[in-house]
Parts: sequence; structure tokens; C-alpha cells
Amino acid sequence: MDLPANPSISITTCDGVRFKQLMGGALAWLEQNYKHVDQLNVFPVPDGDTGTNMLMTVTNAYKEIAANESADIGAIAVRFAHGALRGSRGNSGTILSEMLRGFAHELSGSRTADAALVAKSFREAARLAYGVVQHPTEGTILTVAREITEEVEDAARESNDLLHLLQRAVARGKDALARTPEMLPILKKAGVVDSGAAGLVYLFEGMLKAAQGESLVLSQADTLLSPANLHDTLRTADPQGYGYDVQYVLHGANLDIEAIRAKIGAMGDSMVVVGDAALIKVHIHVHDPGVPLSYGVSLGTLDDIVVENMQAQSETYIAGRDAESATSNLMSDPDVIVNAGEIAVIAIAPGDGLRRVFRGLGVATVIDGGQTMNPSGGELIDAINALDTDKIVLLPNNKNIVLTAEQAAKAVPHKQVKVVQSRTAPQGIAAMLSFNAEGDLDTVVEAMSTARLSVSTGEVTTAVRSIQLDGVDAREGQLIGLVDGTLAVSGDNMFGTVKNLLWRMNITDRELVTLYYGADVSTADAEMLTDSLREAYPAQEFEVFQGGQPYYFYILSAE
Repeated sequence: MDLPANPSISITTCDGVRFKQLMGGALAWLEQNYKHVDQLNVFPVPDGDTGTNMLMTVTNAYKEIAANESADIGAIAVRFAHGALRGSRGNSGTILSEMLRGFAHELSGSRTADAALVAKSFREAARLAYGVVQHPTEGTILTVAREITEEVEDAARESNDLLHLLQRAVARGKDALARTPEMLPILKKAGVVDSGAAGLVYLFEGMLKAAQGESLVLSQADTLLSPANLHDTLRTADPQGYGYDVQYVLHGANLDIEAIRAKIGAMGDSMVVVGDAALIKVHIHVHDPGVPLSYGVSLGTLDDIVVENMQAQSETYIAGRDAESATSNLMSDPDVIVNAGEIAVIAIAPGDGLRRVFRGLGVATVIDGGQTMNPSGGELIDAINALDTDKIVLLPNNKNIVLTAEQAAKAVPHKQVKVVQSRTAPQGIAAMLSFNAEGDLDTVVEAMSTARLSVSTGEVTTAVRSIQLDGVDAREGQLIGLVDGTLAVSGDNMFGTVKNLLWRMNITDRELVTLYYGADVSTADAEMLTDSLREAYPAQEFEVFQGGQPYYFYILSAE
């Protein structure tokens, strides 16, 4: 986000204008770091979305004050907290919204805040945060919020300097964050700090940067999560799995928040219920999402309803972390040399597993992208300029990225940049099998361009609307299969759809079929499907790999 001009923060008081600037700094810094927070997410459910949820919460909060020019800190703080409550997401976001509500409650009615009032607001924020969690756990965002509060209270007794308070809050927050693995065994076992606590520290760090006029743009990505196989560490002991994350906003009259909190808490785990007699935000983890939803409807009207399958999210997250671990092991192997020749390759790939495949084939730089996630020309230009070599090949691996890649190649005239028009990930992989880092650039590009046409690509996804195209009828929500981008089959079950898709890919003329399974497919399901396909097509060889791509259940390569 773009921040307004940075006014110098008052040393002894903070008004609404300056408070708004600090909140903008907090949001901007979290925007830069939320993906790192997602990576740390292993407790209470390893679903990899803590940073995203906190970012959505703060973004919605800032929208409430973006056009508000009030100089009263109380007015700005109340609106900010209201936006956070209305737009909160996930366990961490809901706890954060309650902290902001407590902070705003103490500031309400004040034009400015001094050190003593700020400290009092911190105390109320921490108190409410602990109060809304069904079973408060140390080593989480709650611990860091409490320790920051203690530090701010000590600082306020010694000094009226608000900047000094903020500096001490950040320092204590970082110290407490570093100690979270000692308080929560699952964090230590996974080799991470708490994700919600990390998000909170980033928010305070952003405020401090804004107050001191520092840059709110990362100079480079910072990944602190040590690669580890997380299967044994993060699998739930519950035979029903992690269940569902249910969230909604309840509107009513004379709502009894304590009674609602007790009722919702008895339904499942990780309960957070915040709000007042007219509006309440509910968050709960349950195995049957209908139970808390029906209860809410009995009390009033619901909106902003979110139901997420945490078991599927956790499997996707763990598979992604394992893929990163495998990539790290690959990259640390001295026998694997990436970009050792005069020619370097930049490839775009849509998932962790596919990015790992491209790195293993010798791609120097892999950029996240694909369907609906097209990288910008600027990202490609930056990647081109970052490489030491002057001879570069671009593999777009998606038909919608080809033009952008060609424009980026032309935008760097001081380097020789060629585009191999790979329109799918399998085409890009086939092209890399013909890559020669020491060859003549034009000859290498010609060989790669020829090789990409040697494979047929199949993709399995869901029809977003009913359609009749190329002789294929598909209902909204039905499985569909595409051959090299053209609708080829539809079906109601995965095996039948993939089997028919392979037939349309002329499988009898192919020897090897590779399946890359997506973010919404479990390893067990992918292996089961592959075994069934081996029985259906015994003359062909089948391989299966974790692709991690969104939107497509499977990407198939037949060669």
C-alpha cells in the first residue's frame, strides 16, 4: 500500500493523524511479510494462513479509516477496531481484532494519548485477548501481547517519550517471539516460532518504521523456517482429522456474549467470540459446520460466513513444506549445479512441487505464477537483471504469460534474452530436458522449442459454469479435462475423467505418463488414482509427483 507523507511523530503525545500513520505503517510492513508468517503456521492447525488472515483483518480495519481525517485518536482507533472486527479472519485475526477493541476502548473520547494512556490501552488490549480464548496457551500471540504490554507499562513509568515506548515494545516483542518454541513444544518440534506472534511483531515493527521514517519495503525475502519433514510432527491425533474452521458475523439485539461464548465453546476447539450486544464475530473449529451456523441463525442474522476445510488445508501446507525441504536438500547437494554455464533459464511455475522439478532440471530462477497468477513484466525484468549471465532463456509455461515474457525480453536490450513459448508446465519440463547451458543460444532455443512440442498436456479442474463446447457438455461444478488447453472431456468422478482424458491424449501412442497432483489433492488419493490408471493402461509407464498447483487437481504429461 502507499503511505501518506510521514509526519514526525510527537514525542509526548499522539493524535488521530499520527495514529493513522502508524496503522498504515503496520499494514504496509505486514504486507511485506505475511507470506513468511504463513510459513510458520503450525499451531493450532497447520493450515498455512495465519499471515493471510492477519493481513485481511488489518486491511479491512484500515479501510475504515483510510478517508477519515479526524485528529482525534479515539475516533480513529474506534473506527479501526470496528473495521478489524467486521473483517477479521481466522483465529489470529479474531484475537487481533479483540486486542484492537480493547485498545480503542481506553482511547475512546480522547483527542490525544500520552504514555500513561497508551500503557493503559495496551493493558486492556491484552486483557481482552486472553479473555476471549477458550483455553489460553502460552507461547502464542497472547504471550507476546502480554510481554509487550508489561514492557510498555515499565517504559511509561520511566519516560513520557512515545517513540521510546514503541522501540522497547518491538525489542521485547522480538525477544518474546524467539522464546515461543520453549513454551509450546509443537513449535520446537517443527523448528519455528509462533506464527500469530510473528504477525503481531511485524505490526509493531511496521509502526516503529513509520514513526522513524524508515523504508517499509523489504530489500530481500527473509525465510526463517528451517526445512523439515513435518508429516509426523503435524498430523492430528484426532481420527476425524482437523475438521472445519467456521467464522461468521452475528447481528442481533441484546445478544448475551458470555452465553454465546459458552455455547460456541462447547461445540469444538479454538473458540474466539468477540463483540457486543448488537454484533458478534464467531470463530470455532468443529467437525460439523452446520452446528455453529444453525445456532447463530437461531439468534439473529449472519453475514461474512466462512467455512474452510482445515484437513485439506493442513495436507496442502505440509506437502508444500515437504516440497521446500526436498528443494533445500537438492540445492545443498554439491553434485547438483544450477546455472553453471553461460546460458541461464528463468521459468514460471504454479506450485511448490513443480518449482522443485524445474530447479532440479537446472533452472536458475523459478518465479511463482500460472493460471490467474500471471507475474508482471517488471518481475521478469528484475529476474533477468539479477542473473550474472547475459544469455537467458525464458520459459513462461502458460499461454497467458507468453506475451509478457516476450515484452520483458525486449525490455532488457543489454542482454540476449530468448523466449521458448512453452504454454504448459509439462512443455517447459520437456524443453529443459534438451537444455544445454554451454551451447550456442540460438541452437539451444531451437532445440528446446522443438522438445516442448513432444509432449501432450492434460489438465483436470472443475467447470465454473455450465458449458457446451467442442462437442463436450459440462455442468457447473462437474469435473472437466483439457488437452493442450482445449476442453476434451467431462465427468462426475476423478478416475473416469482422467482415464477418458488420457484416451483423448492418444495414450496408446505414448510411453510415459506423469501426473502432477495439485494443492487440493492428498498424496494418498494421487497414488491411488495412479495405481488405477496403471491397471487401465498396462502398456504405459506412470509416474506421480506433488505439483502443488492451485485450481487444477492434476496436470498430466504424456510423452
